[in-house]
Amino acid sequence: MTRLAQTHGLTDVQQEILSTVRGFVDKEILPVATELEHRDEYPTQIVEGLKELGLFGLMIPEEYGGLGESLLTYALCVEELSRGWMSVSGIVNTHFIVAYMLKQHGTQEQKDAYLPRMALGEVRGAFSMSEPALGSDVSAITSKAVRDGDEYVLTGQKMWLTNGGTSSLVAVLVRSDEGQPQDAPPHRSMTTFLIEKEPGFGEVRPGLTIPGKIDKMGYKGVDTTEMIMDGLRLPAGQVLGGTTGRGFYQMMDGVEVGRVNVAARGCGVARRAFELGISYAQQRHTFGRPIAEHQAIQFKLAEMATKVEAAHAMMVNAARKKDSGERNDLEAGMAKYLASEYCKEVVEDAFRIHGGYGFSKEYEIERLYREAPMLLIGEGTAEIQKMIIGRRLLEEYRLQG
Repeated sequence: MTRLAQTHGLTDVQQEILSTVRGFVDKEILPVATELEHRDEYPTQIVEGLKELGLFGLMIPEEYGGLGESLLTYALCVEELSRGWMSVSGIVNTHFIVAYMLKQHGTQEQKDAYLPRMALGEVRGAFSMSEPALGSDVSAITSKAVRDGDEYVLTGQKMWLTNGGTSSLVAVLVRSDEGQPQDAPPHRSMTTFLIEKEPGFGEVRPGLTIPGKIDKMGYKGVDTTEMIMDGLRLPAGQVLGGTTGRGFYQMMDGVEVGRVNVAARGCGVARRAFELGISYAQQRHTFGRPIAEHQAIQFKLAEMATKVEAAHAMMVNAARKKDSGERNDLEAGMAKYLASEYCKEVVEDAFRIHGGYGFSKEYEIERLYREAPMLLIGEGTAEIQKMIIGRRLLEEYRLQG
């Protein structure tokens, strides 16, 4: 344990879970992460280890075979996983969001059908909102579902599916104008469907194609894909919650907890960058002494540590707010914004401390330098977070009269 990023008030069970995850990261992830990342190789053995630890069912209720833990426990586990390799946390995160949406909004039949298998990691989830022509503007979704008897026919192209290939259950948001007046707001004409599919690439079920992995600058290992629906037929029972027109709210609920997750990832990556920076600063000598003894480096380390601590505190606050049953979009937006921005800055400072060696693929900081930018756009850009924060602040502080 280190001095930074401590969380007070945890139960013995939470501390035991975190200790187990931390040990797994140190033993099973850190020694192989950079090698696997450079090969863009899916971490099969690591995923099997996560299954054995029960992490795929961490927040799934005990009645469905999960551990029934809180969002805070989950976020702290994500922080530890991201300290090892952020891509591993991505494998768990989209699965967790789908399980959360099922738990909160699914019919009893849907919960019974999916949650026990998701808790074991036998069914793994992905979710999809983005399309090639849109990202943050969810209201502009063009993929659609049309009713045909007892089925719906889905058409359209989706983008940026984390776990798009390896997942077997995809929660997808599409437009469905069924029962809505022509002038209805866009968000009331959206529905979330649950798509079962075979893991892999190509045509994974009739009418559904996962073309292949998108080649990315960082965040490698985990598969990020497109998804093409062309006459995909789904039974009406695959509408999340059983009623059309509620998809936007269901997805936003999932994204809200997802933003806490992204904040946790930023905390984990930043903490690892700080560890690498402060370690290297004590090993590297210039002008006859370790560079850590130079005031300029000490100032940099002080700023990095303060940012790590501040981001962690905001992430914990956002998670605890959600666990209490209160609205947390303000806190989640602030935590995601601050943690992702600070992560970028801490990683860059650690990169600078490494000097020329930071540019070498032999050093871990090179990998972190390519991974940090994804957090600036994942689950909503900084600009989107600022819009959410600003609007909520105006609600809270609106002048009367």
